[in-house]
Amino acid sequence: MQELDDHSLLREYVERESGDAFAALVARHLNKVYSIALRRTRNPHQAEEITQAVFVILARKARWLGSQVILSGWLCRTAQLTAVTFLRSEVRRARREQEAHMQNSPDETGSEVWPQIEPLLDAAMAGLSETDHHALVLRFFDGKSMKEVGTALGASEDAAKMRVNRAVEKLRRFFSRRGLVVPAAILTTAISANSVQAAPATLAKMAVAVALAQGASASTSTLTLSQGVLKIMAWTKTKMAVVAGIAALLMVGTATVAVKKTSPPIRITPDPVAAGSPLSPPSGGLYGPRPDGVGPGGSISSPDPNARFAGSTPQQRVQQARRHLPESPDDLRK
Repeated sequence: MQELDDHSLLREYVERESGDAFAALVARHLNKVYSIALRRTRNPHQAEEITQAVFVILARKARWLGSQVILSGWLCRTAQLTAVTFLRSEVRRARREQEAHMQNSPDETGSEVWPQIEPLLDAAMAGLSETDHHALVLRFFDGKSMKEVGTALGASEDAAKMRVNRAVEKLRRFFSRRGLVVPAAILTTAISANSVQAAPATLAKMAVAVALAQGASASTSTLTLSQGVLKIMAWTKTKMAVVAGIAALLMVGTATVAVKKTSPPIRITPDPVAAGSPLSPPSGGLYGPRPDGVGPGGSISSPDPNARFAGSTPQQRVQQARRHLPESPDDLRK
């Protein structure tokens, strides 16, 4: 009998509430989720609690996971987010301590490098784009061939190989910036050999029971953790929608400005009189310039009021001015 793929099992669980289908999903992906939690917390008991929370989240969101979702990558992303939410301050402190003591020697093997990159691996993976992240999960966590990776991503084998190589280079630069210079071949060997560790034998049964009960039988801390992560997921989705809406509005505004800038200018018909058209009044006769220099064809000019005082002394100017002043109020009535 052919083994059902992730989407078929998920559909069985959603449509028929099949506990067996969900248990098969948990068994298939349990070790990856547990390993991520264990790397984050460095504590087996905390890693088990995080793993249970991840599968509670899967049970609650299963109905809304579309057929295009790569479940393996989605679970790893959710495990990373859950672990960060659970031990944010502890992880930051542990990362600083590890970075301060990291050393590198050029002849290190994958097994020697792994203890140094292990505390930072999931942070490095979380910084990748979704496609790059899923490509590395499929290749090095699931052990898929390049052809299988390409099929899962909807790309050719060559495109998948380029995608994986670019993502590995991003990881290598991430570690280099933190003082750990590792060749890509040693880095991928270390990840392939050590990234997935076996979870406790009883954890699968516990995770299935808790998840199928929608967290009802989980501890208070596990339930609180899963609810907190669900809220973060919802907020992230809303934030992305808002950013997309703002970007669309900005694009519309830019297009409007561009249209305004490219619109033809409004032409103003010149005044025929000002332009000297045939309708302009003649320059002489009735419309000619007046004796005082004012007219349609001439400039405005007026006589100089001080011309009559030219060549006179100040005393003579005063006497001439007094001749024109009235001597009494009666003179004003004349």
